[in-house]
Amino acid sequence: MTDSTSPFLAVLKPHLSDIGAFTVQRSLPSLAFKTVGPFIFFDHMGPATLPPGVGLDVRPHPHIGLATVTYLFDGEIWHRDSLGSDQRITPGAVNWMTAGRGIVHSERSPDDVRERGGDVHGIQTWVALPQADEETAPSFAHHEASSLPDIFLPGVHMRLILGEAFGEKAPVKVFSPIFYLAVEMEPCAAFVLPPEYAERAVYTVQGEVTVNDETLPEHRMGVLAQGGDVRIVAGDRPARLMLLGGAPLDGERFIFWNFVSSSRERIEQAKAAWTAQEMGKVPGETEWIPLPERKPSAN
Repeated sequence: MTDSTSPFLAVLKPHLSDIGAFTVQRSLPSLAFKTVGPFIFFDHMGPATLPPGVGLDVRPHPHIGLATVTYLFDGEIWHRDSLGSDQRITPGAVNWMTAGRGIVHSERSPDDVRERGGDVHGIQTWVALPQADEETAPSFAHHEASSLPDIFLPGVHMRLILGEAFGEKAPVKVFSPIFYLAVEMEPCAAFVLPPEYAERAVYTVQGEVTVNDETLPEHRMGVLAQGGDVRIVAGDRPARLMLLGGAPLDGERFIFWNFVSSSRERIEQAKAAWTAQEMGKVPGETEWIPLPERKPSAN
């Protein structure tokens, strides 16, 4: 945690995990902060360069009570799910999958990408659904990069991925007040983030910045104190950031593996349904990831 004069309530150091093809850095959930607005999970994938013949292979697995958001800087991922969605995910586009009462999906490298190898770099997040929408029908939406609002300030380019910010609104259907932006900054560029939402955070994908004159190093999430403008300034090299947050969640959420719910009983139901393979299947795929024997550590 930080002192009372800091713009940060906390600066989160990610937990590192190796998923085989590359390393993932997980900032949320953490011991200090489980959520920022409705964001309950934040994974930074890569950057990594995969050799020819090596790719991403996340076998079919389930989700409930949340929406997943995939945003790539480099590389491509092939998304398939139990609704029959079959989507190639490309850099700059937004892919929002509403799990609701239950969905199963896989994430793999497209065959042509696997054959030639290449870079993988992006952010995957989970957005917890409001209690009234936890059991909504599952769905999948893909929005091309060209459909997302671009915001230009001197030396700064922002792309609005979700919600509303800086007078713009993203086309993605969301369930609660939220904002999520990808930001690219030239060296020494600056902008001001206004206090539009109760909960806000800044994550440094590449480079480092100062926030109200306090340094936020690369690969750190700074959870901002409520209220007041914050001035963000890039260092002497280009910086890439994610800005995120929104309204606080409407109550506690429980997390087990890929399941998020306001009810422990509902998670137990989902565990039993997945073990019995009653949550649906990804067409054309027979593999699946078994339920873990125990809850993995969040930090």
